[in-house]
Amino acid sequence: MRIVVISEGESLDSEVGEDFGHSPFFLVVDSDTLDYHVIENEFADSPEGAGVAVAKAITTLKPDAVITGGIGMHGLDILRKSGIYVSYDEEGSVEQCITDFVRRHKNNAA
Repeated sequence: MRIVVISEGESLDSEVGEDFGHSPFFLVVDSDTLDYHVIENEFADSPEGAGVAVAKAITTLKPDAVITGGIGMHGLDILRKSGIYVSYDEEGSVEQCITDFVRRHKNNAA
């Protein structure tokens, strides 16, 4: 599964970002292998509209899911309308949140 995680840092040990639009990075992670690449959030310092801009940018990456701490309704709506599952109110490291998400997703799919 291809998962975008909103992140405070550039590694799997980084904390999941609490602010969807203004967190400094997003990591695009293969949940099977934990291979990932880092994308710097060019909208992080935008005074307004960052969440919408980030959501639109993420849709072009075509992930299966997004993991974030918090997200506004406009960004959430954009992702959901693109068929992307959003898991929010997440806390902890990127790796731990992916592990927990995959475990929950497999349990729900069974």
